[in-house]
Amino acid sequence: MSLAVTAGLVSTRPVEVMTVSREAPLSHIAVIGDSYTTGTNFGGLGGKGWPARAWQVLARQGKPVTADVASEGRAGYGVRGDHGSVFGDLTARAVRPDDVLVVFFGSRNDEPVDPLALAGMAWSAFDSARRTAPAAKLLVIGPPWPTADVPDKVLQNRDALGNAARAAGAVFIDPIAERWFVGRPDLIAPDGVHPNDAGHTYLADRIASLVGDQLPLTP
Repeated sequence: MSLAVTAGLVSTRPVEVMTVSREAPLSHIAVIGDSYTTGTNFGGLGGKGWPARAWQVLARQGKPVTADVASEGRAGYGVRGDHGSVFGDLTARAVRPDDVLVVFFGSRNDEPVDPLALAGMAWSAFDSARRTAPAAKLLVIGPPWPTADVPDKVLQNRDALGNAARAAGAVFIDPIAERWFVGRPDLIAPDGVHPNDAGHTYLADRIASLVGDQLPLTP
């Protein structure tokens, strides 16, 4: 598993290598995200992050992947992160022509962005992924919110993102509607925002299933 990560609250994550049997078909994917994907000092660093854990789950299921992960703390489709990137920039860094799947995850950081503008910037990121990897499927996971009282602006942007994703032919997953983390304060750090290590394990189980559903069928 190769991880090309632009970190947000933490230093750049080292490259990790996954070894699989020669018989196992290896799928190459890309992941774009924010601090929920980089991990933070509150949890999810390195091998404890949801990407590393999810790939382990998939390998045990006979669906090994190698992934380029580009994520940046505080980034979104329309908001620049700690190192000045938006999701479109991260897409250009991570996606490769042989990808079978591109995963976008987030972002609550887009709360101040106008929904119409957000839809346009999301579409641009999806189009960039399509042009680089024409055969890849797109899996767009919207922003999670750890409580049931989601701000109206976040809901509006969630809807705009979902519409843009579906228009691009992507599979859209809505963590807010599915109530990820709601009623599970044990999975969220004391800051009330970021997942702790247990929260990353929770994310890994959910996202591994979503990714596995989009991978090519094995013979």
